[in-house]
Amino acid sequence: MKWQWKLGRYADIDVYIHATFVLILAFVAWKHWALGPSGVLEGILFVLALFACVVLHEYGHALTARRFGIKTRDITLYPIGGIARLERMPKEPLQELWVALAGPLVNVVIAAVLFLWLLFSQTIKPVAELTVTTGPFFERLLLANLFLAAFNLLPAFPMDGGRVLRAILAMRLEYTRATNIAATLGQGLALLFGLAGLVGNPMLLFIAFIVWIGASQEAGMIQMKSALAGIPVSRAMLTDFKVLDPSDPLSRAVELVLQGSQQDFPVVTGGGLVGLLTRADLLEVLAREPGTTEVSIAMLREFPVVDEGEMLETLVTRLQECQCRTVPVLRGGSLIGLVTSDNIGEFLMVQAAIQGRNPIPQRA
Repeated sequence: MKWQWKLGRYADIDVYIHATFVLILAFVAWKHWALGPSGVLEGILFVLALFACVVLHEYGHALTARRFGIKTRDITLYPIGGIARLERMPKEPLQELWVALAGPLVNVVIAAVLFLWLLFSQTIKPVAELTVTTGPFFERLLLANLFLAAFNLLPAFPMDGGRVLRAILAMRLEYTRATNIAATLGQGLALLFGLAGLVGNPMLLFIAFIVWIGASQEAGMIQMKSALAGIPVSRAMLTDFKVLDPSDPLSRAVELVLQGSQQDFPVVTGGGLVGLLTRADLLEVLAREPGTTEVSIAMLREFPVVDEGEMLETLVTRLQECQCRTVPVLRGGSLIGLVTSDNIGEFLMVQAAIQGRNPIPQRA
């Protein structure tokens, strides 16, 4: 992954840290500079400890999802927090509720353990005496975990509280309706944050932006999946497409790219699908190899395929999981079409235009 470094693999889940995480370490070092080298070191250690708690928070989501048969692709740390990328969201509202609550509950447990330690060591100080940079290390970490739990439970996407609210509503309402209500409430909260940020803390403006975008994306994704429910892949696939042979030169693929709008090409030999040449792989190989290089050198040999009878709703999820643009469509093992993210979008626009007509016939 670009701009990301792998920290390790724990419980069969890869953990990455984004390169921009260095910025927050530099900011903390600058804020603690007046306290001397020991103060800078303590500030950096505090941030690292806090983000270790964030990793445990994300593992709370991931391991709870695993209990419901949902895998986690990876966990990535950003300056604003962590993200656990689940392969899919739980289908049952109660399952989604537990997955969403698991993260904040981990922070509450960490805070409880730290509180017991502070009681045992008799090092608790009044909260009024604490600052961002001074005070008992573990007491500040306790308060930070309580803040993480409370902040994540705000009823707005992309925070956990938005999913908790959606899960509770979905127990009585249709899922799309529940998502729209939760997203609307989240956007209302974003407006309040924005107004508060204009007259006070500018950081609230940034939070308002994240909440507004998160709510819009979640609502849009659910609406799209709802619109595609029950529609087979064969209804939206491309049937007019070009194919390549493994022995074709890459220059042939370049010609086809320049001649039309197709960007990814199935590679077929003997009537069977053996590979997929994507535009990204084509350009990457062309940057170091001549155009006479065979397609077989650059093509993918492992790639997702879909049967013509599979539902578009499921395919959208698979496109997100594999982060790919094109999926070949098969009938009895033979290639009959392609589905791309672009033509799914076009299919949705056509369906929206058709549904926009007045379905009620006029009386004579």
